[in-house]
Amino acid sequence: MSLEPPLRPLPRLRAVGADFGAVYAGSALVAFLFAASGPVAVILAVGARGGLSEADLASWIFGAFFLNGLVSIAFSIAWRQPLVFFWTIPGAVLVGPALAHLSFAEVIGAYLATGLLMLALGLSGWVRRAMEAVPMPIVMGMVAGVFLRFGVDLVHALRDDFPVAAPMVAAFLLLSVWQAAARVLPPLLGALAAGAVAIALAGTFAPAGALFGFAAPGLYAPAFSWRAMLELVLPLAITVLVVQNGQGIAVLKAAGHSPPVNAIAAACGLASLATALVGSVSTCLTGPTNAILAASGERERQYTGAIAVGVLALVFGALSPFFTRLLLATPPAFIAALAGLAMLRVLQTAFSIAFGGRFALGTLVTFLVTVADVPIFGIGAAFWALVFGTLVSGLLERADFRDRAGASR
Repeated sequence: MSLEPPLRPLPRLRAVGADFGAVYAGSALVAFLFAASGPVAVILAVGARGGLSEADLASWIFGAFFLNGLVSIAFSIAWRQPLVFFWTIPGAVLVGPALAHLSFAEVIGAYLATGLLMLALGLSGWVRRAMEAVPMPIVMGMVAGVFLRFGVDLVHALRDDFPVAAPMVAAFLLLSVWQAAARVLPPLLGALAAGAVAIALAGTFAPAGALFGFAAPGLYAPAFSWRAMLELVLPLAITVLVVQNGQGIAVLKAAGHSPPVNAIAAACGLASLATALVGSVSTCLTGPTNAILAASGERERQYTGAIAVGVLALVFGALSPFFTRLLLATPPAFIAALAGLAMLRVLQTAFSIAFGGRFALGTLVTFLVTVADVPIFGIGAAFWALVFGTLVSGLLERADFRDRAGASR
């Protein structure tokens, strides 16, 4: 095994309390609110499109927050740096089209297989090789194609419910321009608040029953099928290990931390096995949340903000039915606009990486196959997009592969 050992000795509770402070509490609150707003809207949008019930969505959110919160607390204490784990947003988006022709049990089977694969890669130390297997532009071409529908849904929300969606977009743009105000109220949270006010004024908040409730997560039996394995396992593993973990590790290294790459991969695999059983998509090291935590205060004390995020995640997960009902009681345009705004910067980054340099033709093929969303042999487009894009690049862009190999030496 090639796992990096945790730092010894582990800090005592009193030491953690001494390291904590207002700066880290503020960073934790902002980071958590980011994770609990737009990304949760993505889960609800994907689940609604895939025909999942309210109970399925509440169980998914429980796994995404409560179980991953436990992992985040443990890792942040053990390595004394911000190591917050949540769920892969690209992976969640991949699941939406798959639910149109796969049962939820088959999807959960793919989650379990993905968890086993990531655990094996983490324990073996092969994560770096796995991360380099498919060129990053081609991976991001698939991500851009998958995320495109969220941008389109944002435009449709403006068309279908302008009184709700327009104030959200206006607040997002205003706060994005007004940097001083954005430090107090991030643009995405401003959009959420503007949407809530618009819904209140319009009187379109329509809960189906009592809102409050504690989590009662379901335990889902998996079903294993070759088409689910081929369609989901490789794309999910790539999005976690390459896209999500790669982003989170890069953010932490840039801030002066030394994240344990193999231990993170193994933790994602192990946590994914647990979250799969309650219907939640694969676990990853989150980039944006850790970036917020690593941006303020003393580097040696930033781990306390991550612990605080983990505690907030436990509370959110324990009350997952309440938050699920709360959001589902809003108009569809609210969820669509919030998810679309949350994806804007991610979509921009995906396009920039995908078409900013090498492998342009293979990336274009990957993007087009993903957007076309045509399954072959019952296997979804995301898998075939990676296959065809890599094949095209291998045939017609061999110089890019040679340059990439030379640069990595």
